[in-house]
Amino acid sequence: MAAVLPLADLKQQVRPDTWLNSIIKGDCVAALEALPDHSVDAIFADPPYNLQLGGSLHRPDQSLVDAVDDEWDQFASFEVYDAFTRAWLLACRRVLKPHGTIWVIGSYHNIFRVGTIMQDLNFWMLNDIVWRKTNPMPNFKGRRFQNAHETMIWASRDAKAKSYTFNYDALKASNDDVQMRSDWLFPICSGHERLKGEDGKKIHPTQKPEALLARVIMASTKPGDVILDPFFGSGTTGAVAKRLGRNFVGIEREQDYIDAASARIASVEPLGKAELTVMTGKKAEPRVAFNTLVEAGLVKPGQVLTDARRRHSAIVRADGTLAANGEAGSIHRLGAKVQGFDACNGWTFWHYDDGQSLKPIDDLRAVIRNDMAKLD
Repeated sequence: MAAVLPLADLKQQVRPDTWLNSIIKGDCVAALEALPDHSVDAIFADPPYNLQLGGSLHRPDQSLVDAVDDEWDQFASFEVYDAFTRAWLLACRRVLKPHGTIWVIGSYHNIFRVGTIMQDLNFWMLNDIVWRKTNPMPNFKGRRFQNAHETMIWASRDAKAKSYTFNYDALKASNDDVQMRSDWLFPICSGHERLKGEDGKKIHPTQKPEALLARVIMASTKPGDVILDPFFGSGTTGAVAKRLGRNFVGIEREQDYIDAASARIASVEPLGKAELTVMTGKKAEPRVAFNTLVEAGLVKPGQVLTDARRRHSAIVRADGTLAANGEAGSIHRLGAKVQGFDACNGWTFWHYDDGQSLKPIDDLRAVIRNDMAKLD
């Protein structure tokens, strides 16, 4: 079963190995304050919706709807809810790594209040994602539109966080080579996935489907990353994180939810390294400047580079620029100049002779990138 860490123990031990892949029992703000600064790569938060239910909800046949009427979803006023929201978001911002991202999911009851507070705290909005439900609950009174979606806010820690993880190429490839859109179609959690107690009732009223969390995690994290869920509930985040080779830390105060989540996570088998390898494209690769090749000795000053058909040539200079026909500049600028074009990808235009054939200098950039990967 997943380790359960009492909040008092956490405050005494802040080493990562004491709280990674565990469920911290206690108030979310107090638990977050006990975690180290900049210690998590991503956050998925499913806070109380503050539904403001005025009483029991019944179907037309007068049967009772198993709605969210738990004490943890009840707040005395909007002001109290806003203060709570600000407190947990501030605590999340502290533990989030500088280039980490946060996801917050909610309904029309709370997501706009949460979004406003996030912007007030300088989180930087990246997307709002609409989770469109294939099987939403009906509107029994017939006085409103059927509520068939929830909204997720995806944000970086601040506007300066440019290097956050976004597995664009993998998402596009999995979507039949079409860019992944911001409207996602998934059914609500039901069937064998829905956790139920011995009485046959739902253990948690707002359990999220694993497919939804899988897309969130695959989109914005890498294997080995740490994902925090400050409202852990039935443990969907932890179960999916474990299966996808990520670490998790959950915070939950209700013992019944902790017991169910712990047993659920224990039954999960992680996928292997081959299945977890994330497809990446050129945009995801580390930047390598041409002068890095010169400094590494892969290209030498005075060496002649040509295009693939040997129509144009240039000499490599010690400062990492190229020179030809009285002109000098970067591999891109000079490549465009000799062809009479406005732009050129110098990495694929310029070639070197390895003694057997001409090869693009992009092959040498790949050598540098491979060396960089070994150091990670």
